[in-house]
Amino acid sequence: MMTDPIADMLTRLRNAAAVRKQEVVLPLSRVKFEIAKILEKEGYLAGVESSEAHHGQLKLKMRYTEDGAAIRDIQRISKPGRRVYAAKSDLPRVLNDQGIAVISTSSGLMTNKEARKRGLGGEVVCEVY
Repeated sequence: MMTDPIADMLTRLRNAAAVRKQEVVLPLSRVKFEIAKILEKEGYLAGVESSEAHHGQLKLKMRYTEDGAAIRDIQRISKPGRRVYAAKSDLPRVLNDQGIAVISTSSGLMTNKEARKRGLGGEVVCEVY
């Protein structure tokens, strides 16, 4: 039994970037799909596909530059045993705003920059740079 599927997704992405894999396949869930879409929109992933075949799969296409993987580091912040929340005034700045944090707000998942613009706080899911 897996207690933290989001941490599993982030670990698979981190490992795939380390060995320069082109694609990562993992079980589909709505939250993981939303996180993947944010990472694609911000330029950390090349593509996101979901299929309902085989109990639902999520295919993530990794993005690489001449310097290496677009994802240099990805860390889970809020964990099942220790939830981390941030008020709108305390939203994290990742690498002086060169990276992003994924925030779960009352209006859905979004980046820390978007949450700051909208004036929303929430649970800090992960940080990426």
